[in-house]
Amino acid sequence: MTTNHGVIWIDHKEAHVLYFDSSKNELIKSDLTHTHLHHKANAVGSGNAPEDHKFFHTVISAAADVNEILVVGPGSAKGELIKHAATHDAAIAKKIIGIETVDHLTDPQVLAYAKKYFIRTGRMIVD
Repeated sequence: MTTNHGVIWIDHKEAHVLYFDSSKNELIKSDLTHTHLHHKANAVGSGNAPEDHKFFHTVISAAADVNEILVVGPGSAKGELIKHAATHDAAIAKKIIGIETVDHLTDPQVLAYAKKYFIRTGRMIVD
């Protein structure tokens, strides 16, 4: 069943795929163990956590039935998710209509933020 609006809150450890019909909400956790990395002088590598493509694919697939997707989160994972979607799931990537930086919020707070976003951008009409 297709839903008009959904929001994905994501960081490198987990993603919350949320809908305004809360019975369909999903929590998806990454299989990779992420440690706090720092780039050190004369060290090989970027100091960044590797991208978890399986995790990103699972998150994007969970939102496949949504017509318009807002992606939010505190760090770089939201950009990596969008990059993954553009490369591997182009049909779903076209449904992503916005990306916003937000802190760690509860699911109801994320949904409230998304609702305001969709109303503000004229994508949702409230009676």
